[in-house]
Amino acid sequence: MDALDQRIISHLVADARASYAEIGSVVGLSAPAVKRRVDKLLDQGVLQGFTAVVDPEALGWGTEAFVEVHCHGNVPAHRIRTGLEPLPEIVAAYTVSGQADAIVHLRAADIHHLEEAMERLREVDFVSRTVSTVVLSRLLERQPQAD
Repeated sequence: MDALDQRIISHLVADARASYAEIGSVVGLSAPAVKRRVDKLLDQGVLQGFTAVVDPEALGWGTEAFVEVHCHGNVPAHRIRTGLEPLPEIVAAYTVSGQADAIVHLRAADIHHLEEAMERLREVDFVSRTVSTVVLSRLLERQPQAD
């Protein structure tokens, strides 16, 4: 990946709906050359796709929490993922260092819905306990930029 690829990626992060011609005019390439580079970045897995970013509150899922998940014994990451995937309120999950085995990001319609989701999370067979932190407000949320 060179400086031109990084500039293309930065432009796509800022506006994924930009045409290849628009991007090309900014980075100094023709539209076909930009397309070839974008295709190559997709093939290499640098770009993983294009998506719409939706405000969760507009969909009625404005309550969120981060939850430490502590497991019984040594549970492999793939088993944690498999156990968490069926819970639609979990929008992200990570294995972490420290005392917790994983951290999950939950979104729900309201505090009652969040409580129900937490109860279902605690029912997953390998979960021994959870520690929850409810989000009061989002201060900063960024997409990664190529520099």
